[in-house]
Amino acid sequence: MRLLINRNNLSGRKERDDFSVHDAEKAALQSCALNLTNSKMNLRTQNHRGRSTRLLLLLLLILYGICVAESNEGVEHVRGGPDSVVWVVQLSDLHFSVHHPNRALDFAKLVGPALSVINPSLVLITGDLTDGKSKDLLTMKQNEDEWVEYRTVLDTVIKRSRLHKSLFFDLRGNHDSFGVPVVGGSFDFFSKYSINGQLGRNGSINSVTLETQDRKHLFVGFDSTMLTGLRGPTNLFGHPTDQLLKDLDLELSKWDSQSEKPVTKISFGHFPLSFSAPSSSGRTLEDVFLKHSISAYLCGHLHTKFGMNLKRHHQWQKLCQFNIHQSAFESTVNCSLGAPPIQEFWEWEMGDWRKSRAFRILAIDRGHVSYVDVDFKSGTKRAIILPTFPLDSRFMLTSSCRHNYECQSVSPSSYETIRALVFSVSPIVSVVARVYDSRSGNLDLVVETHMIKHAGDNSRGDLYVAPWNYRAFEDASPDRFWLQIEANDIAGRSTLTELMPFSINGHNLKLSWSWKEFLVMGCQWASLYYPLFWSALYFLFIFLLLPKALLVFPKKIYTYKNFIANKGLVNGVLWFLQELCRIPKLWFGWLGYLFYLTLFPWFMGQVFTEGKNMVYMTYMGWAIETSNGKGEVEYVGSPDIMVVVLPHLLFVVLPAILVTGALTAERAICREHMLAILVKKKDDLRIDSRKSVWNGSMVSNVHLSKRWIRKLLFVVCLAICWKHFMNCRTLLKAYEMNPVLHLLGYGISIPLLLAYAISKTRSAE
Repeated sequence: MRLLINRNNLSGRKERDDFSVHDAEKAALQSCALNLTNSKMNLRTQNHRGRSTRLLLLLLLILYGICVAESNEGVEHVRGGPDSVVWVVQLSDLHFSVHHPNRALDFAKLVGPALSVINPSLVLITGDLTDGKSKDLLTMKQNEDEWVEYRTVLDTVIKRSRLHKSLFFDLRGNHDSFGVPVVGGSFDFFSKYSINGQLGRNGSINSVTLETQDRKHLFVGFDSTMLTGLRGPTNLFGHPTDQLLKDLDLELSKWDSQSEKPVTKISFGHFPLSFSAPSSSGRTLEDVFLKHSISAYLCGHLHTKFGMNLKRHHQWQKLCQFNIHQSAFESTVNCSLGAPPIQEFWEWEMGDWRKSRAFRILAIDRGHVSYVDVDFKSGTKRAIILPTFPLDSRFMLTSSCRHNYECQSVSPSSYETIRALVFSVSPIVSVVARVYDSRSGNLDLVVETHMIKHAGDNSRGDLYVAPWNYRAFEDASPDRFWLQIEANDIAGRSTLTELMPFSINGHNLKLSWSWKEFLVMGCQWASLYYPLFWSALYFLFIFLLLPKALLVFPKKIYTYKNFIANKGLVNGVLWFLQELCRIPKLWFGWLGYLFYLTLFPWFMGQVFTEGKNMVYMTYMGWAIETSNGKGEVEYVGSPDIMVVVLPHLLFVVLPAILVTGALTAERAICREHMLAILVKKKDDLRIDSRKSVWNGSMVSNVHLSKRWIRKLLFVVCLAICWKHFMNCRTLLKAYEMNPVLHLLGYGISIPLLLAYAISKTRSAE
């Protein structure tokens, strides 16, 4: 009899036929055995007979089972061949929606059969299980019908895949927390309908260890969604707390002192690190991952609309490195026994099921981590090939690979074969590996070898291997040699992998990002919010206050006439700025609006799925009353509110102030031209006979039709008003606002100030 205990939110294990005892578990077993021995001795000295004795023996057996289960807690013993490799499947951003039923239909149709062929040890679903959006995409809150559909579809997939339900780990994404005021509340449908919720994995961290004969593979998933879930769009970032980081640190170190076997660590979550805020103490997820030198962090959230290359290598960097042009041939590896551990890891964003129908298989082969992303948009795949060695030089842990190779800290046998996992619906008749040399500028075939199916009990999957002379491919160039594998099935169908650069001795090929990929993966947006906000605000204040200060204190007046006489950039800028100050009501209006954005609430809205309490938003976040009953207010949703604050400042307020300044400058130019025309006319005509004709008003009307710059600026004003109107419409729908009661100051100020500027600059007088 065996009783498994769920501790640290780990539950649901497969039935096992074997039970292995490890060094870390022997102490617990010995303690239980000692307790049993002592109890038996006590029983012998007592005179109790019959039924009471049998009950006591039964209780002792149960106690022994509990000790055994606790000593092996959270460990999945991977049975069947191949022994050297384990693989898992990752899916992300399913976005099941009542408005888009094809997402769930395709998932049920394609994923179940694929999992039955792949037979992974785990299935990781990294967030955004449901969409939570209205048909017009503007209102974002929980919809229970989508959660019911998610549970139904996952039950169907589990049944078709013939995998145990406990092997599925799903996480909460920001869409799954839209409008959820508290975890465990009536609108927390994740806790009710998700796999983790159904199996009692209710904590913020869940982990499982896959153990083979030679290695442990620790997988740690975590939920870093905000504790108070706001409606979108101001629910965009992960918010790990100090407690979460502490628990994550503890979970990643669980085998550090308890296992003689090497441990490969993988973490998975929803948010990329570029969209994860630091904790209140300033600690970050990156700090924890670097400390433990995990192999990879698997995430989602960004989809594929920003690019297909959303991967990032994180490495601890020295503050100074003097020899930055160190030769690639020179070894920098420290192989001494007391050398500090290498701190690095890969961050691999998944893509999405929502539109891309993305599906990932990740394998760990003797510590080497590799993956392949599969696109199911075209339907079922007949065969999938995942090379597990050699590694892709673009995505390998560079420092670790170089250290392992140069210090020979990994068995040479792991280098002596080309290896690949092949998953196929039909029987495979041949697998061929080809190695190409690109030194000549072309891909020249240098190795073509047939791969043989790994012998043994291959009940989990098919690993194909081919021996090779790996030392022949040592090279300082990370992209000199390329690998491609071809599999042919019994029906004559051929499947080819993409050409993959590899480096035996650990030299990596640098990734290149597009500008969109850099924006979402290379920028730490949580740290950039306040610098960007205050920079924009200071610029706007300087734009308004500096020219006014020059007018009042030094009494320096810059005009268009002076600019024409003394051309220069400084004179031109100061003249441009001072023209706005010459319309006092307009200038004070803009200054007052900036103070309003800094000191007062911007608007009010409903931030939870249901309820009548409206809360207000400032640049610091949404003011939510705390649950301590004291009426205190805390600001929630920072830096998430940057999606509202920064676009308003940078794409509405800033261009609006600039265009009003341009309107006043255009009026000054027009006035100077008209004065020049008047002077010329006065020289040619008698002043007394032309007074009634050449008055300022008529001159303004005559030249109004020729002011094409003003017409262009008028169009720009309309564009700004349209942009502002669309932003206001989004907010009205998202937070169920009344435009008069909840959005008046924010919504009407920009159009009024622009209209006033157009009106005051109409005449050139």
